[in-house]
Amino acid sequence: MTWVKICGITNLEDALVAVEAGADALGFVFYENSPRKVDAETARHIVAKLPEKVEKVGVFVDQTVDEVRTIAQETGLTAVQLHGKVLEQVGKDSRSTAEALGQRKIIPVVAGSSLEDSGGVFISQRVHENIFALLIDSQSNGFVGGTGTRFDWQATRGMVQSLGVTVPVIVAGGLNASNVSEAMKLLQPFGVDVASGVETRPGKKDLEKVRSFVETVRAAEKKV
Repeated sequence: MTWVKICGITNLEDALVAVEAGADALGFVFYENSPRKVDAETARHIVAKLPEKVEKVGVFVDQTVDEVRTIAQETGLTAVQLHGKVLEQVGKDSRSTAEALGQRKIIPVVAGSSLEDSGGVFISQRVHENIFALLIDSQSNGFVGGTGTRFDWQATRGMVQSLGVTVPVIVAGGLNASNVSEAMKLLQPFGVDVASGVETRPGKKDLEKVRSFVETVRAAEKKV
């Protein structure tokens, strides 16, 4: 089955609806400048009420490894998604990734545009040891993720599929119920990740859109 993550969860109601709809993972954004930012205390209360089988993913951008570890431990996260400088810091940290971050499941994020024209992806050996999956997202104004736009699926199709042979690949960026089946057919990812495509506004999910997204993924995976 295709792994489905509903990202940008800020309240318990949305979290429970996503779980009921069949999501495999929920994402909690701890980036200060995100309209979907959630504080550690709120995240902790939500995580405590979620089924054990659901992956609880913390999204971090440019924080230090110590900040990531502290939040992960305080909230009960089961995986961490790393954007920007924090990913570079992990690669240089002398400690094991699990010790530095307090997590063994790491999701590095790369820009889809970096894969165009057969561009490569470099993941340090230290990070690769504990990688859960590689998330490929769109980029805008130098920032990867949270853009609500797609990267070029056709231009990156070959690279994404090639990467998927050696590491699970999650596709994000501008997904919604109307286009996720196309992304699955073209890119054949391990998982898909959605935020703005199932929202009424940043940080508040549209419950019907969440259900529709998951249902569409489940229908499409039978055809891929």
